[in-house]
Amino acid sequence: MDLLAHLEAYVAAVDEASFTRAADRLGIAQPLLSRRIKTLEAHFGGLLFDRSRRQVTTTELGVLLLPYAQDVLDRAQRLRHVARSARESAVCAVGVPADCGPAALARVIRAGAERGTTIGVRELPPDERVSGLADGSLEYALVRVSPEHAALRVPLGLASAPPAHAPEGASRDPAGTRRRRPRPVHLEDLRPRRGRGTTREQRVPVPILTLAEDQVPSAQDRLGRAAARAGLPEGLVRPAGPMATALAETLAGRVTLLCAEPFARRHGAGWAPLGDGSLHRGCDVDAARRQQGGADVPGWLVTLLAAAAGAAATRPATAPPGAMGGEAPSRLAARG
Repeated sequence: MDLLAHLEAYVAAVDEASFTRAADRLGIAQPLLSRRIKTLEAHFGGLLFDRSRRQVTTTELGVLLLPYAQDVLDRAQRLRHVARSARESAVCAVGVPADCGPAALARVIRAGAERGTTIGVRELPPDERVSGLADGSLEYALVRVSPEHAALRVPLGLASAPPAHAPEGASRDPAGTRRRRPRPVHLEDLRPRRGRGTTREQRVPVPILTLAEDQVPSAQDRLGRAAARAGLPEGLVRPAGPMATALAETLAGRVTLLCAEPFARRHGAGWAPLGDGSLHRGCDVDAARRQQGGADVPGWLVTLLAAAAGAAATRPATAPPGAMGGEAPSRLAARG
């Protein structure tokens, strides 16, 4: 027996003094309301209503039980209200790299609010995003995966001090034409040069700093092997310290910084893509362990997190039919 539904029928019949009006109030058929009251009477072992008269009247037992029934219904209503408030105020934690743009992350937060979800963005290193998904402290995260198995790719390049004549932060020249695409940088071109006519800068190559996002073992190994093949001096590629310091040294021309193009442009640095396309970040949007096998990562979240990280699709995602639901168009757009 659905006790709450039966108590609602009982209280409504008392309030309305009519089974017909009580059924209309609850939006159910009158025979169904009568059956619920009879079931409740059998449950309590006594009549709640006197049906011998034309107008429905409450028996002594019915009057006695009425305040208790109303209290149960009031408590159930408060319980539903508390549960709804808890759902609405719950924060959906999403782990992101530290180099995502604030404006792009604001779009993630706004999109969640439009869908009734409070998004809490957490900037975390790659290993903490993975552990956050494992322990449930994160609902979703943009995680690093091997480039060969990545659904999303973040092209990398070298950020450097901007040319003296370039307007800071401008994406177009004064005439309104697009900025000329920078020529790719090959690691071989960064080798120190010898001989007459070479400048000091050519003899002493500029160090290459890597952010925390590229200090995962697989990325470090890949970059280290590429640097060795290119004949770069050992120690030329090294981890950056605090991000603000690394950016300041980059803008001052003392170092170059391995990063994605949106990050470099956002801070007014020059940027040129690496000629070796294998030196990109492989990533994907994953869900907490407790969600795996259930609902898929929302397509709108995949799209917006990919844009925030400066990622492009590398291959179509493989998902069972119907797994993406109504988010299929945006998810397919993000995954290629």
